Amino acid sequence: MSPSEVFLVAMLIIFTAPYLIWRLGRTEYFAPLVVVQIVTGIALGPGVLGKVFPDYYRFVFTAPVVQSISSIAQWAVMVFVWIAGIELDLRKAWVHRGESGVTAGLALGAPLLLGSLAAMGMLSFPGWVGSRAMTWQFVLGIGMACAVTALPILILLMEKIAILRQPIGQRILRYASVDDIAIWGVLALILMDWDRVGRQVAFLVAFAVASALFRWLMVRVLERDRWYVGLIWLALCGLGADWSGLHYMVGAFIAGAVMDSDWFDRRQMDWLRHNVLLVMMPVFFLSTGLRTNWQVGGGAVFIAAAVLLVASVSGKLLGTLLAAKLLNWQRGEGALIGWLLQTKALIMIIFANVLLDKAIITNEAFTALLLMAVASTMLTVPVVTPMLARMREIVFKDK
Repeated sequence: MSPSEVFLVAMLIIFTAPYLIWRLGRTEYFAPLVVVQIVTGIALGPGVLGKVFPDYYRFVFTAPVVQSISSIAQWAVMVFVWIAGIELDLRKAWVHRGESGVTAGLALGAPLLLGSLAAMGMLSFPGWVGSRAMTWQFVLGIGMACAVTALPILILLMEKIAILRQPIGQRILRYASVDDIAIWGVLALILMDWDRVGRQVAFLVAFAVASALFRWLMVRVLERDRWYVGLIWLALCGLGADWSGLHYMVGAFIAGAVMDSDWFDRRQMDWLRHNVLLVMMPVFFLSTGLRTNWQVGGGAVFIAAAVLLVASVSGKLLGTLLAAKLLNWQRGEGALIGWLLQTKALIMIIFANVLLDKAIITNEAFTALLLMAVASTMLTVPVVTPMLARMREIVFKDK
């Protein structure tokens, strides 16, 4: 078969397998399609398909095919993160800055602390720390991975359980938005390359100046041109961030974060996010699966994933329960919000991909983080649904 035919075989697998599992298996209650796509990507990687059918794996995932998949995945995830940055609305968080700051700080800080402690335990065993990592980068990176909340997936889940437009849903969005800024800020700190600090400072200064000019331009161009100009801005910021050593993903996020969502039609924004998830992100999920590795032993990877899952879940719940006590929330709200903030798929996986790209973690640590992200996301809806049934009078009302 020609390289283009082999590439299309890979694309056929990418789109067919997860859809059939999701639709025929009726997994929506505990595993939305996006989670099934992530799990399928892991199954198609070297740790599963490569072990069970090594000849077929080598036939389909040749070097040219993997390169093509990686290129599509890079642009797909840049667009997705860019949209997440555009949709980030910190104005509401600022209006409620006292409550939002306390809750977001505790919801981020507690799992960060427990995750960092778990990472310090991992330092005692070989095979987890990347070749270019300093100890503090590895510990902080793993800790922050345990603290991440995937804002786009959180929105999808809250839409599914019909609380997105409720007051509690809007509160949760505020907390997640504040944490989103912190997450990318910490990632930028982890990625600071002190040998290239001059480049990084130059990029940040240039970005600040260019952002002001870009915002001036965007309010003056026709609305139909804003998407195209925005994509040019995305590519430019991604290039600048990668050149400086901060990684193109940081550039993609800040490119969106300086844009206003009200520059665009809300329905068009939803349409674009939906189609990026539908058309391009499955390729990213497979690309992610191809990077998984079990060489330190499958048992060790699963043990590490379980420890990180406990640190993540217990830390997030500890943080929101403490916030509930300090802010006098109604009974049950702390646990409900803590469980909803468990959703990690996508953003945590993107975060972990960056750590892997920069050799701060190994493929084995990446695999453990991936398993933790999938498990925490799959837990959310089954745990939250009965809680909502008991709290209908609190949740489904106007305040």
